[in-house]
Amino acid sequence: MGGQLVLQACDGVGESAVWDDRRERLVWVDIIGRRVHSFDPVTGEHTLWPLQGRPTSIGLRADGGAIMGMERQICLWDWHGEPQPVAEAEPDLPANRLNEGVVGPDGAFWVGTMLNNIAADDSPRDIPHATGKIYRYTTAGGVQCVSDDAFGITNTLAFPDPHHLITADTLANTLYRYDIGVGGQLSGRKVLQTGFARGFPDGSCLDAQGRLWTARVAGGACLTCLLPDGTVDAVVDLPCLWPTSCAFGGPDLATLYVTSARFTLSGDHLAAHPHEGGLFALDVGARGLAPYRFGETS
Repeated sequence: MGGQLVLQACDGVGESAVWDDRRERLVWVDIIGRRVHSFDPVTGEHTLWPLQGRPTSIGLRADGGAIMGMERQICLWDWHGEPQPVAEAEPDLPANRLNEGVVGPDGAFWVGTMLNNIAADDSPRDIPHATGKIYRYTTAGGVQCVSDDAFGITNTLAFPDPHHLITADTLANTLYRYDIGVGGQLSGRKVLQTGFARGFPDGSCLDAQGRLWTARVAGGACLTCLLPDGTVDAVVDLPCLWPTSCAFGGPDLATLYVTSARFTLSGDHLAAHPHEGGLFALDVGARGLAPYRFGETS
């Protein structure tokens, strides 16, 4: 079984791992815990920022700050205080919330939505309908919906090149590949992978060889590594039931970090497996790519 526990984070839902190459630290959010983490793998320094609302995703900005999804709003944040709202993707759909969000090679913040599956008391809610969409936010153009396709749970936003996007519908257990056109409009959807038997696709990252590493949430307890044509190249077992996101980090981008979740796991299971919700590190024999930054084109 792969994966060494490097931080007992105890995240309700750890998500959106990204390597901050300027500060040499891993950054991620805990949706249920309403907080942002940073972790320096060299010194072991761990910083927590508690927030009033639920952060759903985080990306890096060219000016050194962060851009975040905060349940209903896209926000800017400068590593202190509360994130400052700059846009709302779906003001006419109050039952939806933001989910996955990443900065793309175009310097825009790409973010998906979904029917809110978290009640006010942090208990799970069912998702009876696919109401999620994918949006693109820029300071020049605001928020634009980039596809009419509906998603149950939007996850995985990965860019093998500036002209293609790989994304997932977790509920459909499917990864898709899109062409990216003018203004970020998506077309030509193709199924990259569907029906894999272990868990469901959550967050993903690409390595320098163009392979896609995907956390298989909801009992999957593993990562899959897909070749560009969707063939499963490797399956790496993990010591956690709910891996949620992954990112290559470290000075040489040769360590694969994986966040995880405790959401819906029983008290008895957590007592026996206290590492659930932790941060794990793996050597998978690959190197990652430097992160994109909001406002900076590649």
